[in-house]
Amino acid sequence: MEYRTLGRTGIKVSPYALGTLMYATRMGNEPAESARIIHKALDAGINFLDTADTYGDSEEVVGQALKGRRDDVVLATKFGLPTGEGPNHRGTSRRWITTAVENSLRRLQTDHIDVYQIQRLDPTTDIEETLSALTDLIRSGKVRAIGSSTTPASDIVEAQWVAERRNLERFHTEQPPYSLLNRGIEREVLPVVQRYNMGVMAWGPLGQGMLTGRVRKNQENDLSRAGFFKHLNDERRIDVVEQLIPLAEEAGMPMTHLAMAFTIAHPAVTSALAGARTMAHLDDLLAGLDVHLSDDLLDRIDAIVPPGTDVGALDQDYLPLAIQNANLRRRPVGERAAA
Repeated sequence: MEYRTLGRTGIKVSPYALGTLMYATRMGNEPAESARIIHKALDAGINFLDTADTYGDSEEVVGQALKGRRDDVVLATKFGLPTGEGPNHRGTSRRWITTAVENSLRRLQTDHIDVYQIQRLDPTTDIEETLSALTDLIRSGKVRAIGSSTTPASDIVEAQWVAERRNLERFHTEQPPYSLLNRGIEREVLPVVQRYNMGVMAWGPLGQGMLTGRVRKNQENDLSRAGFFKHLNDERRIDVVEQLIPLAEEAGMPMTHLAMAFTIAHPAVTSALAGARTMAHLDDLLAGLDVHLSDDLLDRIDAIVPPGTDVGALDQDYLPLAIQNANLRRRPVGERAAA
């Protein structure tokens, strides 16, 4: 395994990382089987695991699996999305951060989190408030590094400026969506994180299953998530997959290997997060560790999905308030006319 440095942190991580959403028992896995998958990944040299407090009981499953092996793992988790019905059981306020981190530490059965990330920005909380609370967690030793996820480039820049002006910890990492189908972050997000020397943990490198070879045109989609994610049934995305499959076949590799190798080929990307739900999925992932893509193959991918473009939109994309709330982009009715 060739380890990479996670931004400016000095932490060495594997280019393939394990996303652990699929180890929540509600996703169909038994904790014992999830532990076996995690242990095999660690034995193969994968040392980077990512979870979140909204992934059902994933944190508990991961914490149990890492008993006796915690020091070998770079452990990342996330907070910010709702974990309960109460209005304060979410967000990035100091009040919630100090509660959420203790909950995650307890579930993970550890005394520190290596990378603690905002799962989505909270527009109702000032970024200085958030960075101040996260800085205190680093100074207390409960957190080693901090990051954000699915963040627009302008907000990444603002957070960096606020941290510098207020002498607070800067975000060390960003976790954006990135795959053969979603390359929009190549325009601004990836250049910005390179400018600030941030580590990048890309989520969705297999397109939530679309790039596994299991989703084909005019064939039944058997992905369990297809029932509630619209982008998994997007005909435009399926048409592009049909163009990518022959490239993988010509190169003599499965689509999964093409997709993972593409994601980690970008110089800004530190690791690609893959959710291996079964041992077979993990075995396939490990079989592609040595795959590298030629310039010619990358050029042919560019011709199908141009750099800096997305094929459709992901359901989990970050939507700013100006897009969510129509009143923020419409003047009152009486003020809309020019005369």
